[in-house]
Amino acid sequence: MSTSPTLPSQAVDRQILHVAVAQRLRTMIMEGDLAPGTRLNERVLCDLLQVSRTPLREAFKVLAADGLVTLLPNRGAEVVVLSKETIDHLFEMMGALEAMSGELACQRITEAELNEIRALHFEMLACHARRDLPNYYALNRRIHDAINASARNPILEETYRRINLRIQALRFRSNFDHDKWDLAVREHSAMLDALAKRDGAALRDILRAHLKHKHDALIAELERAQDVAA
Repeated sequence: MSTSPTLPSQAVDRQILHVAVAQRLRTMIMEGDLAPGTRLNERVLCDLLQVSRTPLREAFKVLAADGLVTLLPNRGAEVVVLSKETIDHLFEMMGALEAMSGELACQRITEAELNEIRALHFEMLACHARRDLPNYYALNRRIHDAINASARNPILEETYRRINLRIQALRFRSNFDHDKWDLAVREHSAMLDALAKRDGAALRDILRAHLKHKHDALIAELERAQDVAA
């Protein structure tokens, strides 16, 4: 009996498609193309992403599980709007997770992992010099993820990933102010120095302060936007 060799790959493609769509939508939310409160128009997004409604709706479910969109019964989905109180709580939690990651990373990181973070850091500096925020931010996120991974605590890594997904758009926006962005770059250089010295206490404090500065920059930016709207 003959079987079609294309069927298994087609099944895999269908499974992967909604994951790829979800990732594209995450990026659009993070970079502000889909702002908080935006209704996700299925027809428009299907045309934009060149997909059918089925993988798009599956992607909506993935993003809802991540806390990035709200599913509306019989009305599609919309990008989540976070209250100031929720933002405060998320950054407070993320600051603690970043601090713990840094402290443990200083105890457990390998020289190869440190060299990889150094390489990412220098690439990130080049993006900062060009004011290329999307690529800068992608490298920035990889650095933070690498520090978290080198802590070698799977429960910490899982919790970190879940909370971090909810604030990616906020962390991205915190760099809109060029002075604050420049400060963040200086803090990253200090992070690398502390990590190279395996100074867990110093890296813990730098990471916690880094998140606090991100939070403060974001709140100031949101307040400016509200004043303009008013």
